[in-house]
Amino acid sequence: MRRADRLFHIVQLIRGRRLTTAAFLAARLEVSERTVYRDVADLQHQGVPIEGEAGVGYRLGAGFELPPLMFSADEARALVAATRLAQAWLDPALARDAEQALGKILSILPQPTRAAAESLAVYAPSFSVEPAIQQRLQTLREATQARRRVQMNYRDMAGQPSQRAVRPLGCFFWGKVWTLAAWCETRNAFRTFRIDRVDALQVQESVFRDEAGKTLADFLRQVGADLG
Repeated sequence: MRRADRLFHIVQLIRGRRLTTAAFLAARLEVSERTVYRDVADLQHQGVPIEGEAGVGYRLGAGFELPPLMFSADEARALVAATRLAQAWLDPALARDAEQALGKILSILPQPTRAAAESLAVYAPSFSVEPAIQQRLQTLREATQARRRVQMNYRDMAGQPSQRAVRPLGCFFWGKVWTLAAWCETRNAFRTFRIDRVDALQVQESVFRDEAGKTLADFLRQVGADLG
């Protein structure tokens, strides 16, 4: 990769993340961290508002813009493939938004690139998730985004019912099933619920705030520790 191309990619990678480490950049660009440090310093000297430092991470300062990018044919195919696969498993609202976003991207591509992307022979069946489960997924995803508590009736693996009051933290897809990661106020602990075992749910008006030990980051740390 030419150095000019590498510098451009560094800006793009930093722009796409809240905080980007030199180790991440080095791995993505297949160069040493020392090379990354030197390239970032050069970009800073050229006026690119990259904030941060070696050993901590970098982010792009507000107000910096790059000209619009044009996708390559392979990148456009990748977007089509990802959208088709996602639409089979997402909830209806998010699947519709994904299709609309892809349409906007394809509409600005040169005709040969667009034709090559749309002719990609990669498809996903549209009956992967039952409509009722898709609707529950959408409700739980929206509750997670709005940070609203949820009351739900749940059946465990043995079929035993229970009523739960939870703080929804994130929806996770495992290839066959969707699950909800949540702080269960009923059990006062993290719990994971299979969405296909949720019999009924109601989103509450009350909004929850992050509390130490009860956040998504805390949940992921606990999962990592359990797996380790």
